[in-house]
Amino acid sequence: MAEKIQMKVPLVEMDGDEMTRVIWQQIKDILLTPYIDLKTVYYDLGLKKRDETDDRITVEAAEATVKYGVAVKCATITPNAQRIKEYNLKQMWKSPNGTIRAILDGTVFRTPIIVKNIKPFVKTWERPITIARHAYGDVYKGVEMKITAKGRAELVFTGEDGRESREVVHDFAGPGIVMAMHNMDKSIKSFARSCFNYALDQKKDLWFAAKDTISKVYDHNFKDIFQDIYDREYNEKFSDAGIEYFYTLIDDAVARVIRSPGGFIWACKNYDGDVMSDMVATAFGSLAMMTSVLVSPDGHYEYEAAHGTVTRHYYQHLKGAETSTNPVATLFAWTGALRKRGELDGAGSLEQFACELEQAAVHTIEEGIMTKDLAVLAEGEKRMVNTRQFLEEVNARLGR
Repeated sequence: MAEKIQMKVPLVEMDGDEMTRVIWQQIKDILLTPYIDLKTVYYDLGLKKRDETDDRITVEAAEATVKYGVAVKCATITPNAQRIKEYNLKQMWKSPNGTIRAILDGTVFRTPIIVKNIKPFVKTWERPITIARHAYGDVYKGVEMKITAKGRAELVFTGEDGRESREVVHDFAGPGIVMAMHNMDKSIKSFARSCFNYALDQKKDLWFAAKDTISKVYDHNFKDIFQDIYDREYNEKFSDAGIEYFYTLIDDAVARVIRSPGGFIWACKNYDGDVMSDMVATAFGSLAMMTSVLVSPDGHYEYEAAHGTVTRHYYQHLKGAETSTNPVATLFAWTGALRKRGELDGAGSLEQFACELEQAAVHTIEEGIMTKDLAVLAEGEKRMVNTRQFLEEVNARLGR
């Protein structure tokens, strides 16, 4: 056998939960360690280990990502009340992804994986559309209140000097609801720089969309910060790269996206990005065919699959049943991290291997061999296989 590809700097490896944890190990055994002298700094982010360490291990994994620059993460459980009982947890721990995003101050970029025999539901789309989602604030940190009687709701800000600023939210004639949400200029600036840097890295046009005509302070602040940073720091760089940046209203963006051929990055505020990434993933085929990378403005990268831990398949797996779980997004998390590691370290053979492994996975599906979820979507001749069989078919094509 040929000598294994060497790594100069390790990846930060974050293991996860349930079926994706099983697939994680299969990918390493079948497609990575036979070819690469794989070096990783390993963190077990499985729910039991997070509970044992009072979730300190998640923080340590994020801090290691800052140190080493590139991480790859398996899907993890964000516990609810049912999970607390199932795993006998000390408390309802926060989302690991939320913790990591906060420490890296990053933006999530999600891109569909394109194969020829699965056609997008939007017939104009020829190239993948990347959603850049701001990962801080808005409704996700909203403060809500149920109004039970007639009265006035006000937004009040008290400065350190004791001075108050007030805005009337609404004079309620009866019961209703009210919500306040916030964001930080620092976080918006990080979001903007991550988007501009990623657009340059990918050599793709960047769109940013919000609703400043209605939200004349909140959304307008996003718009102004993006434009100011672009004008001062990125205008010439974008021109030299032959790409463009522009702002448009979110409703106009939706109309333009549907009629476009794709091939660009669409930056969205937190909630908009949550919704639009699912829309793009579904319209291109499947969340299991969607890559996800968290990029910090300082140039740190954390790659993962865009989907969850596939709980239903895991329970079948525990009973000894065969499962046909799609491993492609998890595989592409590994290839994305390995390619970036190779790029940063000047390790061309590692970059090339990552690209060839992705091509082998795509060719396997295009030759009609796929897991159950894709068999429902794909055109032409197809043969449904289980997860391990799919990875072995990918390996056979990689060997060629």
